[in-house]
Amino acid sequence: MLGDSINNFSQSDSIELDLVEKQDAELCRVATIDIGTNSTHLLIAKLERKLNTFSIELAEKSTTRLGERDPSTGELTSLAMNRAFSTLKRFKDLSESYKVESLIIAATSAVREAPNGKIFISEIKKKIGLDVELISGAEEARLIYLGVLSGMQFGNKPHLVLDIGGGSTELILADSSEARALTSTKIGAVRLQREFIKKDPISSQNELFLRSFIRGSMESAIDKVSNRIEVGEIPVLVATSGTAMAIGSLISNKENHIQSKLQGYKITKNNLDEIVSQLIKMTPSERSQLSSLSERRSEIIVPGALILQTIMNMVNVNEIILSERALREGLVVDWMCRNNYLKDQLSFQGSIRERTVIHQSKRFGVNSKRSKRVSEFALTFYDQTRGILHNDNGEGRDLLWAAAKLHACGKHINISAYHKHSWYLIKNGELLGYSQSEHLMVAAIARYHRKSFPKKRHESWQLLVNESQRSLVNEMSLLLRLSCALDRRPEPLISKIVIEANNKKINIELIPNDLGQNLDLERWSLTKAILLIKTIKDVDINIL
Repeated sequence: MLGDSINNFSQSDSIELDLVEKQDAELCRVATIDIGTNSTHLLIAKLERKLNTFSIELAEKSTTRLGERDPSTGELTSLAMNRAFSTLKRFKDLSESYKVESLIIAATSAVREAPNGKIFISEIKKKIGLDVELISGAEEARLIYLGVLSGMQFGNKPHLVLDIGGGSTELILADSSEARALTSTKIGAVRLQREFIKKDPISSQNELFLRSFIRGSMESAIDKVSNRIEVGEIPVLVATSGTAMAIGSLISNKENHIQSKLQGYKITKNNLDEIVSQLIKMTPSERSQLSSLSERRSEIIVPGALILQTIMNMVNVNEIILSERALREGLVVDWMCRNNYLKDQLSFQGSIRERTVIHQSKRFGVNSKRSKRVSEFALTFYDQTRGILHNDNGEGRDLLWAAAKLHACGKHINISAYHKHSWYLIKNGELLGYSQSEHLMVAAIARYHRKSFPKKRHESWQLLVNESQRSLVNEMSLLLRLSCALDRRPEPLISKIVIEANNKKINIELIPNDLGQNLDLERWSLTKAILLIKTIKDVDINIL
């Protein structure tokens, strides 16, 4: 599991109530544009000062192919520049329609290496009125690190962040405190395809050459990051951007685990080796028929996949975690730091999970006072019934808290069968700091807090890929079921619950806010939940 366990939520609950009571929280929008080698990307982010965070309102991409430079001069071609001008004009209009406070534009390897790159930037200013910053490879790596850091909890583990672009590959060694090593190497999916692949499918001889070339090109960067890994540390490999996302989609489809989001999705070495072996044997036309690949991506996926596979072998890891956040989000974080939205680039890192859950809760209009009560009850049940109602070693506590906070978000769609709507919203929403499997488990815990228990035919159950995940969801959803049974009134009558558990016997005492208050409704509701739980758990539960 990525990140440290969240042991104390009282502070975040206090933050949440304060935020909700102040409905005039400062909001603004910022747009970023990444002018890359293969594509130009637009991101519009909504920033919330009170949470020191941001959400993505719009993301668009246009295949501008600036990397297809003149073979004799290396200059950007007129055709490619015109495609970029058209795209940038459209992106500028979109940004203005969202009334963004600032538009930040960065150009990367294709523009910085072209002899006419600076002329191209001047023409953008002249024709469209946009200022473009030409960033170095090291700066690109730093911004990628910030982007990944904003969406993934690093904890106390070092992370190797790998970004395979069209013209360059960035490899960063970092932890939650600092980027220890920033590297940028002049190999990329478009560059390798343009310079070395004349026939596709490639021959075995060409494949061997490409692997050797990639290894030789990356040796310096690998040595730099390896020298800064301390003795005993085992880094986590994180991959981001187009090639990694495409490979992740192909593998998830093949494994029948089709994902709408790939944040936190894990790719094993065996799965990567298998998909690369298949892609190498296919023609571009055959690859373009795969649902996860666009026509352009099908042309450059093989060299990109070879870079990913070779680096994975060089750093000797068996698993890759995907991050959907990268350079564009890093530009947002950098802007937030420079404009006092963040005290520093790391101020959000220690509370990514709490902040993203609170943000989603607010987004879907969840009653914060009631969700706070439910989460407190749920954690009390968790802490006091270990070994009886659950056998979790600590991982489930974080997931139970998140599910308790968001279990009622489905009411935003419809009160009828709202637990199913909650599952859908959580599954397709943004839960930063959680791995892909943890994200699905949070959604499933919320799904099963009421009505029927899990069934094999349920999609929410099928998406949990192993028995340990299903067992954890089963146990945490029982605790959430008990907690929600006590939340029957808009205003609470229960101040706290006291639980005594011994062997297979649990006694629950409900403490009212005021002596003499009638808690019959809560007792009735809790009794119904207990009777259901007794059908699957051999345990004696009594209400005192």
